[in-house]
Amino acid sequence: MAEKSKDRKTEEAQGGGRKAFLLRLSPKVHGELREWAAQDMRSLNAQVEFLLREALRRRKGGKRSR
Repeated sequence: MAEKSKDRKTEEAQGGGRKAFLLRLSPKVHGELREWAAQDMRSLNAQVEFLLREALRRRKGGKRSR
């Protein structure tokens, strides 16, 4: 039971249940994403999350959300 409590605390510390994972990118893709994020005034992490949400929305045929 102590393991579940520890995992829950880690999840809460990472933004309320968000899952962290390692993403390997080429330096070129990383640089382009970083520049795009800066133009949109987002962190790199927020930009990647935004792009993934948009891709999922398009895949499902949903409306755009902001």
